This record gives sequence, C-alpha cells and structure tokens, in this order.
Amino acid sequence: MGHTPYLRLDVAVMEANIAAMAVHAAGAGLALRPHTKTHKCRQIGARQLAAGAHGLTVATIGEAEVFAEVCADLFIAYPLWVDTDDAARLRALADRGVALRVGCDSIEAAAQLSGLPVEVLIEIDSGHHRSGVRPEDAGTLARHVADAGLAVSGVFTFPGHSYSPASPAQAAVEEASALATAAASVRAAGGECRLISGGSTPSAGFTTGGVLNELRPGVYVFGDAQQLELGTIGFEQVALTVVSRVVSHAGGRVICNAGSKALGADRAPWASGYGRVLDAPDARIVALSEHHATIEWPGPLPALGSSIAIVPNHACNTVNLADEYVLSTGGSWPVAARGRNH
Repeated sequence: MGHTPYLRLDVAVMEANIAAMAVHAAGAGLALRPHTKTHKCRQIGARQLAAGAHGLTVATIGEAEVFAEVCADLFIAYPLWVDTDDAARLRALADRGVALRVGCDSIEAAAQLSGLPVEVLIEIDSGHHRSGVRPEDAGTLARHVADAGLAVSGVFTFPGHSYSPASPAQAAVEEASALATAAASVRAAGGECRLISGGSTPSAGFTTGGVLNELRPGVYVFGDAQQLELGTIGFEQVALTVVSRVVSHAGGRVICNAGSKALGADRAPWASGYGRVLDAPDARIVALSEHHATIEWPGPLPALGSSIAIVPNHACNTVNLADEYVLSTGGSWPVAARGRNH
C-alpha cells in the first residue's frame, strides 16, 4: 500500500465521466469548457480537450500559466482586479499565443484591464449571491467595458446555489433566466453577446441549450461526497479517493490517518459527515482532526493496518492539499497547479 494517505485516481472511471459530460454537452448543443480548478492537472485537462472540450476554464492567472502548456483557449472565470504584475503576466500569456477571456463585474475593474490583450465576459449573479452584477445591469457595465477599449464576448455566471439537495434543477432554471436577461441587456446597449456561459456539476444535467451556449462544470471529472449526497452521481462514478490506513478501533469505531490536512475540512450544513467511504456506503465520518478521521462503521470493523478509500466532501479542496495522483493504471501525475491561487 505504501505511505498513506494519498490521492488515488481511478483512470477508467474518470475517463467515463469525461466522456459522459462531453456527450451531454454535445447533445444539448453546448460548448464544453471544463473548470480545471477541480483537478489542477495538465494530463487531465488534455484528456478533456481530446474528448471534445473547446477550451478550459481556470480560476486564477497562475492556473492559466499552468494550463497554457496544453490549451491555447482559456477563460479566467473570476472578476479579476489586475495590478502591474498581473498585467505583465497576462501579456506574457498572450505572447505565448493563448486566447484569453476574463471576468469583470465592475467599472473600476474594467479600467484596470484597459489595454490588455483580453476579451471580457460580464459576470452576473444568477442566485448564488457572491460576485456578479444584476442581470439587468449587464448592458450598462458592458458599455463601460467597451468604452475602456476592451472587447466584450458575452456574459457568464456560476449557479452555486445548485449545491443544495432541493435546488439543482431550480438553479438551472434561474441561471437560464438570469443569463437571458443579461444577454438582452448587453444587446440593448449595443453590445455583442456571443458567449452565454454557465453551469455547475449539480445543475449540468438540467442545463440545456436555448439560452446558454457554453457549459463549465468542474467536479464531474471526479465526483465527490457532496455530489453523492446531492444525488448527482452514484458511488460507481467516483474516480477520486483518499486512501488511508486504519490506525485504531478506539471507542468501537474506525480511526484512520486521513484528517483535514488530507481530505479538506469542507462540510455543507446538509452533509451527513466529513466524507464517505467508497466500499461502505453506510459508514459515516463523524469527526475530523488534522490527521485523523473518526468513522462510525456498521458491522465488523476493518482490520487494523488495512486500507480504506475515503470519498472527500469537496474534491477541489482535497486536490489542492496533495502533490500527485497515484493512478489506478500505475504511475502518477502531478497536481501541477496546486497552490496557484493568484
């Protein structure tokens, strides 16, 4: 088993997930631009492109610098505030032949982007209430962005409120409505709206063409415990686990050596625990410390020293804690964009 804990990637399951999302997007008439902040791995991004993705999404300039090695069409889906150093990095990416699009949700941020070799997508709030302007204000901002000498490609959003057991389908409806309003606002202001971009893993299955023309899911590539509990996937679609070792049976429970520094500490209010166990669906991780997970385990406990595969709650955070994937096919891939948070 080697040293534990470690990230194990089931390559066959991952490739099936990649193919399934590509088929869904094509069937819905949507261009697929997967979000790489989930996997942070060039090899996986290359496989998504080979399966039909027309570009990749990143969260930061640092991630763009990593994925520019495998993709020349990148969208930084974030309302960037660009300083002098950031501007130089964006120009360097463009000099490498990378077509760059970036997010913007304020007049002030647009002024910081002026003169840079980027296209802009206006970010709107479709119900998640994080960043983004009101859909009806997209045209006003697009006009200011154009006045700053920048090309506006369209509008985008992230329906993060799809991460709730009762709301993935409704979030997709609200997303489409908000994006339709935003696109109409941009066009009414005399702007172009070629790209209407959205999507999340929970809502992707409910997203169809008609309003959106681009889909940007991320977690689908691996699946995680949140997706299991939302009903987005089944255990057979989980590609990423943290392999850990059983180190104690104290209190009649399983204690293993994968804590928050291996799994991440995310736990949504509706989650049943701090992750799930791949081969024991009824087990629950009831407590998490830095280097230990405490698991209530129905039936006979796995032997001390044996290994168990834990499905983390949030794959994105788990990946950012590791240096590499140990592949089911042998060998490993680096988490090349780990820590590239700016």
